[in-house]
Amino acid sequence: MSPTARHWVLIPAAGAGKRFGAAVPKQYLPLAGAMVIDHVLGLFAEHPAISGCVVALSPEDGYWADSLYADHPRVRRAVGGRERCHSVANALETLAREADDDDWVLVHDAARPCLRPEDLDLLLDVLASEEVGALLAVPVHDTVKQATADDLIEHTVPRERLWRAYTPQAFKLGLLRRALAEAEASRMIVTDDASAVELLGLNPRLVEGRADNIKITRPDDLALAHFFLQQQGRIC
Repeated sequence: MSPTARHWVLIPAAGAGKRFGAAVPKQYLPLAGAMVIDHVLGLFAEHPAISGCVVALSPEDGYWADSLYADHPRVRRAVGGRERCHSVANALETLAREADDDDWVLVHDAARPCLRPEDLDLLLDVLASEEVGALLAVPVHDTVKQATADDLIEHTVPRERLWRAYTPQAFKLGLLRRALAEAEASRMIVTDDASAVELLGLNPRLVEGRADNIKITRPDDLALAHFFLQQQGRIC
């Protein structure tokens, strides 16, 4: 890795959160006196190793102006796309105006507010000796079942080498742009950035993080996120 490589954060936040079922996109829901996305950005915007952040927003977004970071000097906006991968690709184009191809881009979910600072620092440390990229993940400890179409157990999946992929997921800007472009050309809708890099035949590194780095997907997750933030000492 180039000794002058910088670190940037990219947050795709153009989703409407339809599965959550709220009138407001889940990244803008209130959580401990701030919006979910503000807890996310709070970890990155002032971090000394992060050069800046890009947030990909829907053109119809009517909530971002109320964010604590809407006018922050280290936070830029980009236009979101139809799917998450399109939002990431658009934000990479925005970021490329000031970042280099060898700079690291950490893509983090807008609805994942409980990332621990020590896990972020661990990932940054790993990148110092990585070429392909790395992502936070947690080994699977539960028994995993493969189901039939009518919800009967087909078989038990061996879990010894299974991991749950979390974010941030970090890749060099040039590599990630190429990976997403090739996935798009192949009409592949990838659900995370590591999947696009894997399609190039490359193997990103898994970095074990904490399981409390949850993504808010259901209403119950808000209370759980509040609890985890309290346990981390980030809120009272």
